[in-house]
Amino acid sequence: MAEKNIPEITIAEFQQLIRDRYYPTDSARGAPGTFLWFAEEFGELAQAIAEHHRGDEGSRERLEEEFADVLAWLTTLANITGIDLTEAVHRKYLDNGGPEGTK
Repeated sequence: MAEKNIPEITIAEFQQLIRDRYYPTDSARGAPGTFLWFAEEFGELAQAIAEHHRGDEGSRERLEEEFADVLAWLTTLANITGIDLTEAVHRKYLDNGGPEGTK
């Protein structure tokens, strides 16, 4: 899905990037405060999806920004709670054939 001129990044690399840039501030805020920020970003993503669905001008760019923000805040929560996202994804979705049923 990545455009040809955009280098790929692994989950682990992204998690480390977020840790390197934001961990001191994020850990001081703690998981409850960080979750509130995450919830706000999640709401902004919902608005961006609605705008995109309506065909609003510039909605694609905003949608991309909000997806990136939600991913960054989710990664922040993983960092401050000690969760390795690569390991979590493997355990949940890749090991032993992944979960049964539909998502």
